[in-house]
Amino acid sequence: MSARLDRRQLLLSAGAAALVLAVEPRFSFAQAPGGKGFTLPPLPYAPAALEPHIDATTMSVHHGKHHQAYVDNLNKALANHGDLQAMSLADLLKRVPELPESIRTAVRNNGGGHANHSMFWSIMGPNAGGAPSGEVGAAISRDFGSFDEFKTRFNSAGAGQFGSGWVFVTADPSSGKLAIAARPNQDSPAMEGVPVLMGNDVWEHAYYLKYQNRRADYLAAWWNVVDWGAVNRRYAAIRKGELVI
Repeated sequence: MSARLDRRQLLLSAGAAALVLAVEPRFSFAQAPGGKGFTLPPLPYAPAALEPHIDATTMSVHHGKHHQAYVDNLNKALANHGDLQAMSLADLLKRVPELPESIRTAVRNNGGGHANHSMFWSIMGPNAGGAPSGEVGAAISRDFGSFDEFKTRFNSAGAGQFGSGWVFVTADPSSGKLAIAARPNQDSPAMEGVPVLMGNDVWEHAYYLKYQNRRADYLAAWWNVVDWGAVNRRYAAIRKGELVI
């Protein structure tokens, strides 16, 4: 395929994405009606709701400043590309290598930032944490031996990510098999078409106000805010082929 996407393929992709969102609206990534760009999804809880593990100031700045900037800059990159505006975020990220060179890096960085953060807010909540339950709990035991081993490997990948980035858990739609993957900057396995089950942000802006340079402490505390009900809903959608990012 040429660097500039075929118009017909873009429109078909957008139609398929709209059908998926109609089936699973809770996984919408705040795309304005009529392909007019993306909007910042609201936090599903108050900024102070994850105290003491994530402080209210960090949540407010992280969501209202950092995530908002990714959305704004993504919309700027797409402003003169109507066909691309109509595409779902998942399709945009999968097609990054095919995008016009003039906007490719901006879409990769800012589209990835929008997707990663939208996922991040949705899998956390107050009065959460504890051991995973349901299908996800069973999958963790099957693929990692125990929840403790899973946390150890996840935290190790997050601590070992040099500089800014993310640590993710991916899920295979066919087998349900889980895997841990770290990525730099705002990259995501979704850019390779690999569904993301959950992930943690290890950019310094996610934790520095409370934890300073103690990334390991942040990673350990984060498990207290993971909403396993939300993660199980994502897992079910992945197994049905309805969710990538």
